[in-house]
Amino acid sequence: MQIRESSFGGALPVDGYGPGFFRVGGQVHEGGLLIQAEGGQSWAGLDDRAPLLALSGKVDVLFVGMGAEIALLPRDFVAELEAVGVFCEAMATPSAARSYNVLLSEGRRVAAALLPMPGAVPTA
Repeated sequence: MQIRESSFGGALPVDGYGPGFFRVGGQVHEGGLLIQAEGGQSWAGLDDRAPLLALSGKVDVLFVGMGAEIALLPRDFVAELEAVGVFCEAMATPSAARSYNVLLSEGRRVAAALLPMPGAVPTA
Protein backbone atom coordinates (compact mmCIF):
# COMPACT_ATOMS: atom_id res chain seq x y z
CA MET A 1 0.00 0.00 0.00
CA GLN A 2 1.34 3.36 -1.01
CA ILE A 3 0.98 6.20 1.49
CA ARG A 4 0.77 9.72 0.16
CA GLU A 5 0.86 12.96 2.08
CA SER A 6 -2.39 14.91 1.92
CA SER A 7 -2.38 17.98 -0.28
CA PHE A 8 -4.69 20.84 0.56
CA GLY A 9 -3.55 23.27 -2.13
CA GLY A 10 -4.10 26.72 -0.68
CA ALA A 11 -6.86 25.53 1.66
CA LEU A 12 -6.39 25.41 5.43
CA PRO A 13 -6.93 22.14 7.31
CA VAL A 14 -7.29 21.72 11.06
CA ASP A 15 -3.69 21.06 12.14
CA GLY A 16 -4.55 20.03 15.69
CA TYR A 17 -6.74 20.59 18.72
CA GLY A 18 -6.71 20.22 22.47
CA PRO A 19 -8.65 21.29 25.53
CA GLY A 20 -10.34 24.57 24.52
CA PHE A 21 -8.35 25.31 21.36
CA PHE A 22 -7.74 24.49 17.69
CA ARG A 23 -4.62 25.02 15.57
CA VAL A 24 -5.09 26.12 11.95
CA GLY A 25 -2.26 27.23 9.70
CA GLY A 26 0.09 27.27 12.68
CA GLN A 27 -2.14 29.69 14.60
CA VAL A 28 -4.02 28.80 17.78
CA HIS A 29 -7.74 29.66 17.98
CA GLU A 30 -9.26 29.46 21.46
CA GLY A 31 -12.90 28.46 21.84
CA GLY A 32 -15.27 27.41 19.07
CA LEU A 33 -14.11 27.51 15.46
CA LEU A 34 -15.81 27.79 12.08
CA ILE A 35 -13.41 26.70 9.36
CA GLN A 36 -13.62 26.49 5.61
CA ALA A 37 -11.00 26.38 2.86
CA GLU A 38 -10.26 30.12 3.14
CA GLY A 39 -9.55 29.97 6.87
CA GLY A 40 -11.07 29.93 10.30
CA GLN A 41 -12.93 32.32 12.54
CA SER A 42 -14.34 32.25 16.05
CA TRP A 43 -17.70 30.56 16.44
CA ALA A 44 -19.82 31.06 19.56
CA GLY A 45 -21.77 27.80 19.33
CA LEU A 46 -25.15 26.53 18.21
CA ASP A 47 -26.90 29.88 18.75
CA ASP A 48 -24.35 31.66 16.51
CA ARG A 49 -26.07 30.83 13.23
CA ALA A 50 -25.37 33.89 11.07
CA PRO A 51 -21.89 32.76 9.95
CA LEU A 52 -23.27 29.29 9.21
CA LEU A 53 -26.14 30.67 7.14
CA ALA A 54 -23.58 32.75 5.20
CA LEU A 55 -22.12 29.45 3.93
CA SER A 56 -25.14 29.07 1.62
CA GLY A 57 -23.96 28.41 -1.92
CA LYS A 58 -20.34 28.08 -0.75
CA VAL A 59 -20.32 24.59 0.81
CA ASP A 60 -22.11 21.32 0.22
CA VAL A 61 -21.71 19.94 3.74
CA LEU A 62 -21.09 21.39 7.18
CA PHE A 63 -19.67 19.10 9.85
CA VAL A 64 -20.71 20.19 13.34
CA GLY A 65 -18.34 19.03 16.06
CA MET A 66 -20.32 18.70 19.28
CA GLY A 67 -17.38 18.32 21.69
CA ALA A 68 -16.08 15.06 23.11
CA GLU A 69 -19.29 13.14 22.38
CA ILE A 70 -21.75 13.14 19.51
CA ALA A 71 -25.08 14.83 20.25
CA LEU A 72 -28.18 15.56 18.24
CA LEU A 73 -28.51 18.97 16.65
CA PRO A 74 -31.63 20.96 17.53
CA ARG A 75 -34.33 20.50 14.87
CA ASP A 76 -34.69 24.24 14.27
CA PHE A 77 -30.90 24.50 13.73
CA VAL A 78 -30.98 21.79 11.05
CA ALA A 79 -34.13 23.17 9.42
CA GLU A 80 -32.75 26.71 9.24
CA LEU A 81 -29.51 25.57 7.59
CA GLU A 82 -31.16 23.13 5.21
CA ALA A 83 -33.58 25.90 4.12
CA VAL A 84 -30.58 27.77 2.67
CA GLY A 85 -29.00 24.64 1.17
CA VAL A 86 -26.43 23.82 3.86
CA PHE A 87 -26.54 20.14 4.80
CA CYS A 88 -25.17 19.57 8.30
CA GLU A 89 -23.86 16.44 9.98
CA ALA A 90 -23.31 16.27 13.76
CA MET A 91 -20.44 14.25 15.17
CA ALA A 92 -17.86 14.42 17.94
CA THR A 93 -15.36 17.23 17.39
CA PRO A 94 -12.36 14.95 16.66
CA SER A 95 -14.38 13.10 13.99
CA ALA A 96 -15.66 16.37 12.52
CA ALA A 97 -12.14 17.80 12.25
CA ARG A 98 -10.83 14.63 10.57
CA SER A 99 -13.81 14.41 8.19
CA TYR A 100 -13.38 18.08 7.27
CA ASN A 101 -9.67 17.50 6.50
CA VAL A 102 -10.36 14.41 4.36
CA LEU A 103 -13.04 16.09 2.24
CA LEU A 104 -10.95 19.27 2.00
CA SER A 105 -8.01 17.23 0.65
CA GLU A 106 -10.38 15.85 -2.01
CA GLY A 107 -11.20 19.40 -3.12
CA ARG A 108 -14.77 19.24 -1.80
CA ARG A 109 -16.80 22.29 -0.75
CA VAL A 110 -16.84 21.65 2.99
CA ALA A 111 -16.82 23.54 6.28
CA ALA A 112 -16.75 22.59 9.95
CA ALA A 113 -18.25 24.32 12.97
CA LEU A 114 -16.35 22.91 15.92
CA LEU A 115 -17.14 23.17 19.61
CA PRO A 116 -13.93 22.87 21.62
CA MET A 117 -12.94 19.78 23.53
CA PRO A 118 -13.47 20.04 27.28
CA GLY A 119 -10.66 20.37 29.77
CA ALA A 120 -8.35 22.98 31.12
CA VAL A 121 -6.89 25.38 28.58
CA PRO A 122 -3.08 25.36 28.87
CA THR A 123 -1.46 28.65 29.81
CA ALA A 124 1.79 29.72 28.22
